[in-house]
Amino acid sequence: MTSHLFAVCFGASRPRQLAGFWSGMLGWETLDEPPGGAALLPGDDTGFRIRFLPAQGPKAGQNPMHFDLTSTSPQDQQQTVARALELGAEHIDVGQRPEEGHVVLADPEGNEFCVIEPGNRFLADCGFIGALSCDGSQQVGYFWSEALGWPLVWDQDQETAIRSPHGGPKITWGGPPLMPKTGRNRLFLALAAVPGDEQPEIDRLISLGATRIDAGRDEAGGVLMADPDGNEFRMSAPG
Repeated sequence: MTSHLFAVCFGASRPRQLAGFWSGMLGWETLDEPPGGAALLPGDDTGFRIRFLPAQGPKAGQNPMHFDLTSTSPQDQQQTVARALELGAEHIDVGQRPEEGHVVLADPEGNEFCVIEPGNRFLADCGFIGALSCDGSQQVGYFWSEALGWPLVWDQDQETAIRSPHGGPKITWGGPPLMPKTGRNRLFLALAAVPGDEQPEIDRLISLGATRIDAGRDEAGGVLMADPDGNEFRMSAPG
């Protein structure tokens, strides 16, 4: 039995306010989660929720993962950017070239995301969240394909991508060179196993190349682990 992707998690200084921004962007329902957190429930085929959890300290460096939001037309792209700016986002420069058609923004806590130009063939059959785009090696793409049971939909020039057999966003890894790690990632994945199968699933993930970061469990009963590139993720039974 493989794990399933339960949530993409944001560590945030003001979790519920950040959830309000992303709820406004995505149109998803918001739920409060104690202590001081929040979650968005998908209103489409995305298949995972987005959680906002209290985090200590400011964001450091560029996140190694970000959302790519799709557009159906130039006007649609402009409207998405305008809505993001009205909700508190800002334009940022991460080295994108002027001729590139996507728009790079940061949410109110500085988390990067892109609004992709219309006509992007790679994301053509994806929803509004087209992809979770990650900095990572080919090896880590293979790891996550096995971990989640999602097939590879791209594997060229050390770049990889996977997608759930049920549709929804793709998860992509851009290959080397990798960005330097600047502490624990602000964004991370939360996996869930069938109740009672959690320890065998942890053992399976370790056999695939994951490591346990802590011997114990966190306050919610989860286990903190890392993938072969050192990116943290949380493993638990669904709650």
